[in-house]
Amino acid sequence: MIKTLMKSIREYKLYSVLAPLIIAGEVVVECIIPFVTAELVRRIEENSGMDEIVKYGLILLGLAALSLTCGALAGYFAATAGCGFAKNLRHDIYYAIQGYSFANVDKFSTAGLVTRLTTDVSNVQMAFMMIIRTAVRCPLMLIFALVMAIGVSPKMSLAFAVIIPVLAIGLFFIIKNAHPIFKTVFKKYDALNNSVQENVSGMRVVKAYVREDYERAKFSKASGDVKDGFTKAEKILALNSPLMQFCFNALMLMVCFFGSRLIISTSGADLDIPGFSALLTYGAQILMSLMMVSMIIVMLSMSMESASRIAEVLREKSEIVNPECPITDVPDGSILFDKVSFSYKANAEKRALKDINLFIASGETVGIIGGTGSGKTTLIQLISRLYDVSEGAVKVGGIDVRDYDIETLRDQVSVVLQKNLLFTGTIKENLRWGDPDATDEEMERICKLAQAHEFIKSFPDGYDTHITQGGTNVSGGQKQRLCIARALLKKPKILILDDSTSAVDTKTDALIRKAFAEEIPNTTKIIIAQRVSSVEHADKIIVLDGGSIESVGKHSELMLRSPIYREIYESQNKGAQEDEE
Repeated sequence: MIKTLMKSIREYKLYSVLAPLIIAGEVVVECIIPFVTAELVRRIEENSGMDEIVKYGLILLGLAALSLTCGALAGYFAATAGCGFAKNLRHDIYYAIQGYSFANVDKFSTAGLVTRLTTDVSNVQMAFMMIIRTAVRCPLMLIFALVMAIGVSPKMSLAFAVIIPVLAIGLFFIIKNAHPIFKTVFKKYDALNNSVQENVSGMRVVKAYVREDYERAKFSKASGDVKDGFTKAEKILALNSPLMQFCFNALMLMVCFFGSRLIISTSGADLDIPGFSALLTYGAQILMSLMMVSMIIVMLSMSMESASRIAEVLREKSEIVNPECPITDVPDGSILFDKVSFSYKANAEKRALKDINLFIASGETVGIIGGTGSGKTTLIQLISRLYDVSEGAVKVGGIDVRDYDIETLRDQVSVVLQKNLLFTGTIKENLRWGDPDATDEEMERICKLAQAHEFIKSFPDGYDTHITQGGTNVSGGQKQRLCIARALLKKPKILILDDSTSAVDTKTDALIRKAFAEEIPNTTKIIIAQRVSSVEHADKIIVLDGGSIESVGKHSELMLRSPIYREIYESQNKGAQEDEE
């Protein structure tokens, strides 16, 4: 896990090394200051001249200035390294997700990925800054202060040998009980983010069904679970403060009691007043170091789970990768399904597709029809290799899709998905997802083909109209037509419409199909539809049932030999006839 995360430090390695080095210098200086102070007090007791006193005063002033400079530089380097590390982590997580196949994405919830990019990265950033600064400072301060204390009085330093084990044992039990709670509380964070995400994205549905009270209750429960988890952990961690106070007061009491007795009994031979003062300072430094160590351990116990969750995302390898020598040219838009079977999970009891044998010639218009869950969307996702087949092979242009460069293959396959998505930005910016270099004239021509030009020009800002998040300021039919135009701009060899004209009227649907036939005759067109009218003029129609091909043929042929197709046709036309009556 640590090796995985350390790869994200990259250009901030120098800052990450300089911070602890300068901290080490600061610790050495701070440990020297009490010793020099004790010497100054001795010179004052011995009635030394002002020259001696000024000399030690200037030394102390120089040491204080050096300590301040080291502290400021260490803080700057630690902050730069910590923030840079967090930036790289977010970059690496985001890019890792972009490289996932659909199968990889299915393993993580959207809310869980958002939590990893935000809360978990912030926790790891704080832990990293503490590691390169405080986690270096405290052990060094503990060691140097202990060495200096032993130098002042070996007998009195035994008090530290009594207190330190007590504190260490107490901290061990605190962390041991708190860490498992943090492990579960982050899963509750995911549930909280999921509640917020669903509520915001589905706001219209919530209001339409008057389910605000239900959503509030769901959010309150998720929020309450997070609160309860952190409260339980904080109750355990809260024991850290009284434990530290007890150890601090006990040590000071022991130093004062036994130190006073030692001064009196030896008449200052083993320990004098200046040494006693230095010993108190070193005692405070040691305990403060231990206190900070305990805080670091607490922070690390919480961030360890965050680090593990981030490393899980970074270590996840895409199930779909380029071959060693990928093919970078797609000859044509022909498609062959050769004994294809597919399951979403390796141990799934039921296959989504079973023994699919199908050939689609380049330039053909093919319709796919079938009931819900028949495997229509699954079938077309295999063409652009969003998933890999479980058995058999899918070939495009006579070549197995697994032999292509992934980017090359997907550039030649335009898919208008069932769930249309427009991004925040202007209509032009959304259209240029299809072709970044498309001219205004080319966009207008394509939008006319997709029957989108007229409604775009009706907007005050035309093609510069701003699309809100999720495309909520355009209708479902308008959104579908914009997505079709975006797909056409790619000039693909294969165009797939996954029920993407369901929100447009039959006249517009017919105009779009006519434009396809005239504008892109050499492009293979696959149309998944619920309406028979959308596919009845196709070169051939595929009827899917339960993940298998029930029939393949033209409209007239299927009306004779496919009971499923005939039933769909008759039910839809019966409804149309009743509407006319």
